[in-house]
Amino acid sequence: MSALPPGWAETHLGEILASLLDFRGRTPKKLGMDWGGGNIPALSALNVRMGSIELTRTSHFGSDALYERWMTTGDPARGDIVLTMEAPLGNVAQIPDDRRYILSQRVVLLKTMQGVNPTFLAHQMRAPEFRTELLANATGTTATGIRQSRLVELPVRIAPFPEQKRIANKLDDLLSRVDSCRNRLDRVPSIIKRFRQSVLAAATSGELTRGWREEHGFDDEWPVVELRSVATDFSYGSAAKSAKAGKVPVLRMGNIQDGYLDWQDLVFTSDVVEIAKYKLSAGDVLFNRTNSPELVGKTAVYRGDREAIYAGYLIRVRCGEHLLPDYLNYCLGSPAGRDYCWRVKSDGVSQSNINAKKLAEFSFGLPSLVEQQEIVRRVEELLALSSALLSRTQRTAQIVERLTPAALAKAFRGELVAQDPNEEPAADLLARLRAQKSVLTSQPQGRLKAQDGRKPTMGKLDKDAIKAAILKINKDKMSFDELRAQVVGDYDSLKDAIFELLEEPTPIIRQVFDKKAKTMQFERVRL
Repeated sequence: MSALPPGWAETHLGEILASLLDFRGRTPKKLGMDWGGGNIPALSALNVRMGSIELTRTSHFGSDALYERWMTTGDPARGDIVLTMEAPLGNVAQIPDDRRYILSQRVVLLKTMQGVNPTFLAHQMRAPEFRTELLANATGTTATGIRQSRLVELPVRIAPFPEQKRIANKLDDLLSRVDSCRNRLDRVPSIIKRFRQSVLAAATSGELTRGWREEHGFDDEWPVVELRSVATDFSYGSAAKSAKAGKVPVLRMGNIQDGYLDWQDLVFTSDVVEIAKYKLSAGDVLFNRTNSPELVGKTAVYRGDREAIYAGYLIRVRCGEHLLPDYLNYCLGSPAGRDYCWRVKSDGVSQSNINAKKLAEFSFGLPSLVEQQEIVRRVEELLALSSALLSRTQRTAQIVERLTPAALAKAFRGELVAQDPNEEPAADLLARLRAQKSVLTSQPQGRLKAQDGRKPTMGKLDKDAIKAAILKINKDKMSFDELRAQVVGDYDSLKDAIFELLEEPTPIIRQVFDKKAKTMQFERVRL
């Protein structure tokens, strides 16, 4: 790992956790439980994304009764960390609110000790250095995961507590801006797609060149024709098997993308008979006759860039003297053309088909060749503009994807926020946490309730009685054992009650670390 910033300390994950509850491989069904009805989200690894909980993918909801049977002490609370332990490995998020959540299947719940900001830790677990360590300790072949014993030994860095909060707040702000930028960029492709459809709709309906017609004295009405009257040779492509290498590429339906030919992922043929029979000429329009319902009917123009033939799922159309190939490509790709394909397709089990006869019956408005040329020129300019915008968006998205790991790496090098040399060093904080663990044991680690659903019994202690016992002790500072000697009740009940007292708005006691005795003690608060 990189050098520690001043005032920071390094430890392992398990040392700063109050509890770790492991739900890998656990489902209510395996314990003979039924999810039942209710409105409690059940979170599995599928719901935990990097930095957020995705509730729209929650497939099960639990009932209050199931919650009581299923969850252990240390129930999920706002800010607690959820980590996926496999499939996918290493997604980190925090419980976002105060509602109840049921956890199951390939996740662990991490609760930090007092003195460790959970958001600080959650961000660190997303940082490049921690993720490198996490993946290096993963095991498995078909499903890569990490054992709990290895997880708790992973190295983490601790900053002084006030600095932890500053880092957490700064990262929350920065990463929310990155997420907002990413969300906006994600919407751009669909906006561009709608723009292209609007361009084609305007081009093939006459709206795009309405002013041009008025300027040049052309009729405003276009004749409507069927494709078979202005095109010839509605031919099916080769059904022969292709190879990964050969003399001539065989264009397939996957090579038609967004109205253009994509010369990636090619297959080839060296069969001279096939090449002669299915050889393409510049200006041929390729129509995808068989595909999924959404994609059947997509088209592109072959421009003679390189010698090629076409495969059997394509129909080659050759335009007559009154029809430009590009204009036909725009008509078939326009909203009206896509609607026609949707209406005439015949649906199979997983694919749809449009035969040559139905393609030939496609009707559309046909302007003069001069106006077709003007339409093609204008459409090419607008589509080129949209393509440039899409490319720029994609480059920007790549930059945005690098911002989060860069910000996280900078934060845990101590370079993101100002440091204060007067703040308590993290080494002293860790010493207190170690002493606290020796006095008040952490919550149970990863145990599920008994299969019969009963919680472990625990005696109830009266907080007023504990407060009275504290006031009876004839000194301001006291150890846990001294306090325990004044109260009748079991160890765990007293521990839980004391934690509740410490969290009251005006607590009667607070925790302090006795450096001389190297132990955690309680100090009475003077009201």
